[in-house]
Amino acid sequence: MTTSRLADASRAVLADGGSLSREIDGFRPRPAQQDLSAAIADAFDARGVLLAEAGTGTGKTFAYLVPALLSGKKTIISTGTRALQDQLYHRDLPRVRNALGVGHKSALLKGRANYLCHYRMRQAQGEPRFATREQAAQFQRIVAWSGRTRMGDLAELEELAEDSPLHALVTSTAENCLGTECPFFQECFVVAARQRAQAADVVVVNHHLLLADLALKQEGFGEILPGAEAFVIDEAHQLPELAAQFFGESLSARPLVELSRDALLECRQVASALATVQEPARDLEHRVRLLRNAMDELPVRGTRRRAQEVPAVEDAFDALDDSLAALQDALRPLASTSPGFDSCLARANEFRERLSRWRNEVDHDAAVEVDDADEGDSDAADAPGKKKRSDGSVLWYELTARGFRLSRTPLDVAGPLAQHRARSQAAWVFTSATLAVGGRFEHFSIKLGLWQPQTMLAPSPFDWGSQALCYVPKNLPEPSARDYTAAVIDAVRPVLEASGGRAFLLFASHRALRESAELLKDGPWPLFVQGEAPRSVLLDRFRASGNGVLLGAASFREGVDVAGDALSVVVIDKLPFAAPDDPVFEARLDAIRRNGGVPFRDEQLPQAVIALKQGVGRLIRTERDRGVLVLCDPRLVNRQYGSVFFNSLPPFPKTRSVRHVREFFGVTESAHDPQQQLLGAG
Repeated sequence: MTTSRLADASRAVLADGGSLSREIDGFRPRPAQQDLSAAIADAFDARGVLLAEAGTGTGKTFAYLVPALLSGKKTIISTGTRALQDQLYHRDLPRVRNALGVGHKSALLKGRANYLCHYRMRQAQGEPRFATREQAAQFQRIVAWSGRTRMGDLAELEELAEDSPLHALVTSTAENCLGTECPFFQECFVVAARQRAQAADVVVVNHHLLLADLALKQEGFGEILPGAEAFVIDEAHQLPELAAQFFGESLSARPLVELSRDALLECRQVASALATVQEPARDLEHRVRLLRNAMDELPVRGTRRRAQEVPAVEDAFDALDDSLAALQDALRPLASTSPGFDSCLARANEFRERLSRWRNEVDHDAAVEVDDADEGDSDAADAPGKKKRSDGSVLWYELTARGFRLSRTPLDVAGPLAQHRARSQAAWVFTSATLAVGGRFEHFSIKLGLWQPQTMLAPSPFDWGSQALCYVPKNLPEPSARDYTAAVIDAVRPVLEASGGRAFLLFASHRALRESAELLKDGPWPLFVQGEAPRSVLLDRFRASGNGVLLGAASFREGVDVAGDALSVVVIDKLPFAAPDDPVFEARLDAIRRNGGVPFRDEQLPQAVIALKQGVGRLIRTERDRGVLVLCDPRLVNRQYGSVFFNSLPPFPKTRSVRHVREFFGVTESAHDPQQQLLGAG
C-alpha cells in the first residue's frame, strides 16, 4: 500500500533521530505511534474517515499533532474535557510545534460559560446575592482580575472552584447573551476568542463546544466550521452519548431562576419597570421551587409519563406555565426599552415553548401507537391540540438536590452526525484508547453513522506479560447477592496487604462505595473516598500518601492518570453494565428490540466492554509501571459472554490464585496454595 508524502514525513518526525527525539527530552520512538500518525496523515490527504484505537502509552496526541501541523490544513482538535483541552493547548501543542519549527497559528476556544461577561458582572455588582462573605470577597477578586486579564478565561482563577455559584453570575449563556446589542460587545472575550480561532490554523476545542455548534446551539464558533479541512476527535468514545444531549433539548430549574432574577436586575435600568415585573418574576422563582417540591415523591430519574401520573406534578407544571405567561405579558411592553428586557422576553418565550414541547410531544413510548395508527387518519393526528408524531426521542426528567431537568433526547444520532460530516467535506479522525469490542469497530461505527470507515488498532507498547497480572477471585457470590460487597472486600484485603495499599477500588454504585468505605475505615492504609473532597484534591492526596486506597465510582474510570508506584492495584467490583434506571438507555434497548436486534448483544455488552476498558486503562500508565488488575465479577468466568470482555483486554496473564498476586509483588509465603491456577495470557 502506498502512503502519502505527509505520511512519510510524519513517520520521519516521530522516528529515532527525528525532530521530536532531538528536541523533546524523554521522547521515545514507538512503531505503533508512527503507524498511527501515518494513517492519520493519509486520512488528512484523502479527506477520509479513520477510526483508530490507540492502546495506553501509544502517544496518540503527538501522533495526530504532527500531521496536523505538517499538513498546513485548518484543523479542529476536540478533546473530552476542558482539563485535557488546556493540557493539549498549553503543553503538548507548543512542544511539538517548537520541535517541528513551524509557525502555524493556534487558538484555544471554549464555550461561552468559560469566559467572563462584562455585562453580567456589572449587573451583579452591588447586588446582595452572595450566600457567604467568602463569596462576596471572591466576587471582588473576579472584578479586580477582570481589569488585567487578556483572555477572560475563568480557568486563570485557580482559586475559583468549578462548581462555584459565581460562575453563573459572571458568564453568559446562549439564551441571555445580548449579542451586538450589548454595551460591552467591543470588549467581549467570547467574540475575541472566536476571532482568534477564525484566524488560526489549529483550533483546540472540547466535545461540548463542537457538538453545541453542530447542533446549531450557538455556543461557540459556527463561523469557523465551514473553513475546517480536518477534524481530530480525541477521547472519541464519549461522542455518541454527548451528541444525544446536544441534538436533543432540555429545560432545567437554574435557567428559569436566572431569568426571574435577571428580569428584576433589568428594572434598575428602566424607571417604573419594577412595578410590573416584580410580582411575576418572583412568582416564577416560587413556581420553580413548588414544582421541584412536587417532584419529590418521584424516582430520581424517570420518563415523562411517570411524572405525569402524579396529579400534584401536573398541577405544578400548569402553574409554571401560567407563571411564564404572566412574565411574558409583563416583559412584552418593556422589550423595546433595553436590550436586557428584550433578551429576557426572548428567553421567557423560548422556555415556555420548550416546556410545552416536553409536555405535549409524542415520545418513544407513545410512538408505537401513532406509527401503527391508520395512515388515512393523518388529519386527526395533526389536528390542533393533538400530540405530534415522535421523532425517535425519549422524554424524561432528572432530579438534583434542589433542581430538575426536563429533557428530550434522540435515541439515534447517527443521521445528524453523518449529515454534518458530509457537509464539511473534511477529513475526520476519531481516536481513543477504547473504541473496539473484541478488536472490531462496528458498535462505534453504527452509533456515529459511519459506513465502512478505515480502521486501525495501534497496540500499547507496554509489556503487559511482565508488567501486569489479572486476578479473578474465586467463590464470590452473584453480584445481585445482598452480601456481595462485603465478599468483594474480603477477597481484596489479601491483595491490598501484598501491595501495601496503593490501590484504586472502582464501584458500580455509590451505595457499594459507601459500604466499602465503612468496611475499610479501620485498615492500615490511608483511605480516600469520592465525595469527601473535589476529585483533583483527592488524587493529589492519594499520590502524596504513597500507600493510599482510593474508592471511586464510574467517573474515576477515565481521565485519571496516576503513574508510578503510588498506584499498583485496580479493583473493579462489577462488570459496568449501564444502570437500569436510565430512561434513555431503556428506550434505546426497546428501539433495538423493535427493529429486530438483540439489546444485550447490540448495546449492553459493547457498552460495558468499553467502560471496563476505561477502568483497566488506569493501571499501567508508563513503561515502568507494574500492577495487578482485580476483576471481582464471577460472571466473567461463569457466563459465556465473559470471553468478550477478556478478548478486549490487554494480553496479560490471568490467575485465580492470590498466591500469584503475592509473588507478583515479591511477597514470599511458606504455605502452599493447593488451589493455585494460572489461566494463561491473553
